Amino acid sequence: MKITRIESFANEFVGFVRVTDETGATGWGQVSTYQSDITAMILHRQVAPWTLGVDITDLDDHLDLIAEREHKFPGSYLRRAMAGLDTAIWDLRGKHAGKSVTELLGGTPGPLRAYASSMKRDITPKEETERFLRLRDTYGFDAFKFRVGSEVGRNRDEWPGRTEEIIPAIAKALGEDADLLADANSCYSPERAIEVGRIMEANGLVHYEEPCPYWELEQTKQVSDALEIDVTGGEQDCDLPTWRRMIEMRAVDIVQPDVCYLGGIARTLRVCRMAEAAGLPVTPHCANLSLVTLFTMHLLRAIPNAGKYLEFSIEGADYYPWQQGLFSNDPYGIIDGQATVTDAPGWGVEIHPEWLAKSGYQVSEAS
Repeated sequence: MKITRIESFANEFVGFVRVTDETGATGWGQVSTYQSDITAMILHRQVAPWTLGVDITDLDDHLDLIAEREHKFPGSYLRRAMAGLDTAIWDLRGKHAGKSVTELLGGTPGPLRAYASSMKRDITPKEETERFLRLRDTYGFDAFKFRVGSEVGRNRDEWPGRTEEIIPAIAKALGEDADLLADANSCYSPERAIEVGRIMEANGLVHYEEPCPYWELEQTKQVSDALEIDVTGGEQDCDLPTWRRMIEMRAVDIVQPDVCYLGGIARTLRVCRMAEAAGLPVTPHCANLSLVTLFTMHLLRAIPNAGKYLEFSIEGADYYPWQQGLFSNDPYGIIDGQATVTDAPGWGVEIHPEWLAKSGYQVSEAS
């Protein structure tokens, strides 16, 4: 396969990528959300030159080649740009083969249990509880994640006492019929994280995400060693040696790569294989309803160490106004608490023409 054209359609929040091969066939992918217009520029300046006109038979090797050629730029933005290329190539491959991406990965189309993932910290425990009950009754969710502490908060709460109030409030309202998860977003020191974890354990929670600053793996390990609840993390990490160290030292009980932050499906599969060898499950991070959740759905239907559920954002236009109008077809219907991977070729999604027409456009072509 030779890529002859790479196009990007981006705004500040989200950026889609279309690749064209030598046959004229096309595939859609996405760079990571947030500052996506900057990421699109990096795609054209630092990914496209090493890709256009190159015969790509081994995608893993090609992604490594890009990283090597851009070795002075080992950080997040390059990986976020690489994700756009990788995911578009998977869609292209699926369309050539007449198969969904999950089938290309060795999986099957079908349902996935989803957990309702709240992104809000400015919501009161009472309001969050009422929202979860409505979602349970309307869509059949039986797993829910809420926020504790303040984001990268240096032990601060969003307001005093919120964490101590919200944990038992949600546990009492949802009862034993639901799995309850909580996300600290790098808020706590190990000592405070363990205190909060004990409250979670006393209330039957099952998943404690990113308790300490994510880059401090030794701190996270202190927490996971001290608690019975599953301590989870990894969403921000885009460096494969860091992943290797995290897994080898067992800093977490469940790994949470983000397909777009990490650099695409191929690189995420490497993390999944590392985790599988260590006996760890994978519950990826996918905290919005751009294409990252769809990528994750296809991945989870294919890997042997998939975690219990798919993260599914419950935030709408009030929180994520930029999510509106992205797709011509809706890939994200929830029925009985489950999302569904279809058997449509590739990702099985079409980007809305009106959205594309309003986005910032760039193109790189083989000479």
